[in-house]
Amino acid sequence: MSHPPLSIVMTHADWLGLFTHFMTLSLLSIGGAITTAPEMQRYLVNDRLWLTDAQFNSSIALAQAAPGPNVLFVALVGWNVGLNAGGGLGAGMAGWGFALLGVAVTMVGMMLPSATLTFFAARWGHRNRELRPVRAFKQGVAPIVIALLLSTGWVLTAGHNHPAQDWPLWLLTVVTALVVWKTRIHLLWLLGAGALLGALGLA
Repeated sequence: MSHPPLSIVMTHADWLGLFTHFMTLSLLSIGGAITTAPEMQRYLVNDRLWLTDAQFNSSIALAQAAPGPNVLFVALVGWNVGLNAGGGLGAGMAGWGFALLGVAVTMVGMMLPSATLTFFAARWGHRNRELRPVRAFKQGVAPIVIALLLSTGWVLTAGHNHPAQDWPLWLLTVVTALVVWKTRIHLLWLLGAGALLGALGLA
């Protein structure tokens, strides 16, 4: 899943903007960091041109296939932004340094506000869990989380928007969604099947 780095130049203001934007996303990450992927894609790929669609999608795919929390895709996104700013791994220490800076900026920005808010809100919510407004909030936020997850899936799939060429990917996406919905098969089997089909050139 390696992609050639973009040649971009990032100023101190750009790094600060990246940090504050991820801090904002952190407070909107209801249902997990993955629900903010559409906004990340808009900011990093469409608006700032700091990542390609392929780099963004592969960051999420690799993090989802690896063990551990899915928030790791944020670190991979930051890694790729840093690589693009540092000239790639071929640039030596500069490339590695910028890549690690990208990881630190995006991960701290994503984790710090939500972790702090969750710590205090969870304690308050547990103490007041029987209050009607608290129960109403928990029930009302569920459809928002589902909509955000559907939006994330749409963004990841819509990057391949040539029906004549990409119809196998769309078919695989639909079949995978139905299997996840109707069965309890482990997601790693589906990821493995997708990887096998991709390796065979069938998707």
